[in-house]
Amino acid sequence: MSHRIVIIGGGAGGLELASRLGRTLGKRGKAKITLVDANLTHIWKPLLHEVAAGSLNSSTDELNYVAQAKWNHFEFQLGRMCGLDRATKCVKLQATLDEQGNELIPPRTIGYDTLVLAVGSTTNDFGTPGAAQHCIFLDTRLQAERFHHQLLSHYMRAHAEEGPPAAISVAIVGAGATGVELAAELLNAARELASYGLDRIKPEDVHVTLIEAGPRVLPALPERISQPVHQTLIKLGVKVLTNAAVSDVTAEGLHTKQGEFVPATLKVWAAGIRAPSFLKDLDGLESNRINQLVVRPTLQTTVDDDIYALGDCAACPQPGTEGRNVPPRAQAAHQQASLLAKSIRLRLEGKPLPEYRYRDYGSLISLSSFSAVGNLMGNLTGNVMLEGWLARMFYISLYRMHQFTLYGVTRTLLLMFADRISKGTEPRLKLH
Repeated sequence: MSHRIVIIGGGAGGLELASRLGRTLGKRGKAKITLVDANLTHIWKPLLHEVAAGSLNSSTDELNYVAQAKWNHFEFQLGRMCGLDRATKCVKLQATLDEQGNELIPPRTIGYDTLVLAVGSTTNDFGTPGAAQHCIFLDTRLQAERFHHQLLSHYMRAHAEEGPPAAISVAIVGAGATGVELAAELLNAARELASYGLDRIKPEDVHVTLIEAGPRVLPALPERISQPVHQTLIKLGVKVLTNAAVSDVTAEGLHTKQGEFVPATLKVWAAGIRAPSFLKDLDGLESNRINQLVVRPTLQTTVDDDIYALGDCAACPQPGTEGRNVPPRAQAAHQQASLLAKSIRLRLEGKPLPEYRYRDYGSLISLSSFSAVGNLMGNLTGNVMLEGWLARMFYISLYRMHQFTLYGVTRTLLLMFADRISKGTEPRLKLH
């Protein structure tokens, strides 16, 4: 019987790992690789703010897990993990329901020899009263599409009414990359919607407020990046509130601990992350306060050598940073998936495992079609600041690199060609 490798979670890291292992171990019959995810399709999470604004059509940019599995010699199973039995080496999957709530797939277990948990993270509202009831999170494609539908509904309603011009206000909690990029995309969407005749809400009547509890936007990135981004947001018309922690959220808007009220028609919470709650106390595995599984530099969990974790759901130590962990970023998940693709092959051969060392290759922030800001870091480039068109091109290349890993060079080039053609036959913004 071949070695059973089960990967839970089809995000960027889990999907890249399954594809790499399938093309090596799976294709040669050295292991059976199974990818488990609660959805049938994948979309790169850093693009969800574009789905929310309508500048990206998720239906055309999604990847189908079943097809990817066929092309890359692994198996896909639809399901959501709910438990673990380490003694029998079985993953427990909860029942899968259809749209009417009927049981589509009953609860079941999947056996493993090597288990990789790559279930990502969800937004952390820190228990703020009203946040879960009145804010939209951007953790999934469905949530991003829900926001887009609500935004478009306001425009359609205003378009059908008579009277003075209407207005819409959007409050975004959290000035990290998602919040900043969403703010810029919304202003670009306002211009595009007006150009298609939905001009009862004029671009200047779209009021976007970005609320950050810390002293500056993009708190996880260097100040030399956050400062120009902050200035650009102000020039675009975004109201930026820093040192403003949200105390509660209502249907009418948000209250800050500093006593300010921010009225908002639409509210997005994009501050903080935590790993899925089922990881806490998962059959004795060590986890931290935000439910991340604690792993060693080999990405193996601290109490079980047969279980690995990568990406946002893993608390991986970062040497030389005084106890800090690897940051929850897409490039970290990509690096860890690349490492584990080698590590698992080495382990099957009985060889020692390499240790993961996070390499920061820089950060790029897209401000929609207006601009982009960031820096590139590397042995050859050093630390180079980028702005404008060049930074925008590098930002777009990040997604293309993700596609290269999943599809290969030929298929990705064909996708790029198809995207180029579709620009002349489809609206610049999703209008449904």
